[in-house]
Amino acid sequence: MKKIVPNILVVDDSKAILIVMEAILNELGMSNTITTCLNAKEALEKVKEDVNYFDAIFTDLNMPEMDGMELIRHLGELHYQGGIIIVSEMDHKVISLAANLAKQHNAHLIGNISKPVQLSQVSRLLIKVAQLNSHTLLKESAISKDELIDALKNDEITPFYQPKINADNNKIESVEVLARILSSKDGNIILPNRFINTAEQHNLINQITFSLFEKATSEFKNMKAQLGHDFKMAFNLSPTQLDDLNCPNKLLLILELNQLTPSNIIIEITEQHALSSLMQLETLNRLRMHGFGISLDDFGVGFTNMNQLRNLPFTEIKIDRSLISHIETDLFSQVVVSSLFNITSKDNLDLVAEGVERPEELVYLRHYRRKLAIQGFLFSRPKPQDEFISWAKDWLKTDGSPA
Repeated sequence: MKKIVPNILVVDDSKAILIVMEAILNELGMSNTITTCLNAKEALEKVKEDVNYFDAIFTDLNMPEMDGMELIRHLGELHYQGGIIIVSEMDHKVISLAANLAKQHNAHLIGNISKPVQLSQVSRLLIKVAQLNSHTLLKESAISKDELIDALKNDEITPFYQPKINADNNKIESVEVLARILSSKDGNIILPNRFINTAEQHNLINQITFSLFEKATSEFKNMKAQLGHDFKMAFNLSPTQLDDLNCPNKLLLILELNQLTPSNIIIEITEQHALSSLMQLETLNRLRMHGFGISLDDFGVGFTNMNQLRNLPFTEIKIDRSLISHIETDLFSQVVVSSLFNITSKDNLDLVAEGVERPEELVYLRHYRRKLAIQGFLFSRPKPQDEFISWAKDWLKTDGSPA
């Protein structure tokens, strides 16, 4: 059986807690190796040996010599990419501040569990760690550069569509366009986790993006005519693509050819890598100046802090599924998401909860209602154009309840 979180480090100055945590982790059977440390300094030295070894770190807050917050700061300085979980009771304000500080230190704080530690809490947070890792770890082997070039030559980049549903009125507000490779040889569908990294490594990502953008925008008018109401289309750009100052002009040309305007389009920028260069910020600003919507995608897996949300020209924030999963029972996620609602409401930003897969998550999120859209398998998996139109027509005939 494949372990979803292979290597775990537990840090606590209580031997009893370490024994309990090790017993729980062994019972869950989600890991290959469990390492324990009685102090943060020892733990930090173990991480320094191989910063990519541990997939998750559980740490106490109150420890002698070096406390948990200092450990998190050092982990950020080392560019540790795994998930960090605090093992300590925290009130709302402490959670909110700790989460924001972790982001500013470039660390992935994804939750807290209180003592006495419960197996169900640990299990839920390990699932969140696995979701976090899914952004950076390939579950299947990547296709080769030559295979990707062949797919581009054979025009196999295919748009699939997934809706964002208004939580209040069940209207389809926008549709995210997702890249798939549809093999012309055997009809197999290749998912992005097998080709996006290859595309970025070999400077092929622009070819994929513009091929997808051209195809989807050419289908846009037909889709709106079939469904009988207006909505927007959302496309993903990686921060590295923003280094191309001519990117907005290329997108504008394709829109002009398909008789569309930037107001029809949302550009989603993943939060996984921080926006840093002046060229990236200039391109982002130029896109917004032309009228494109700008969405910060996967909020929760990267390092954008709350203040940056106010300073950068975003029109939409998408909450990553690692914060949405089991939110109805997860105080940490509830506090972070509530803070986002406060910020987006004040700054007139749209908010999207992505990765909604369970009815309990939907019920909890619908309490917020105002300016919230919901995206996830609970409503619809990504589908090719004809299947999406068929699904959307059925959706519009119903009261908007997930099947």
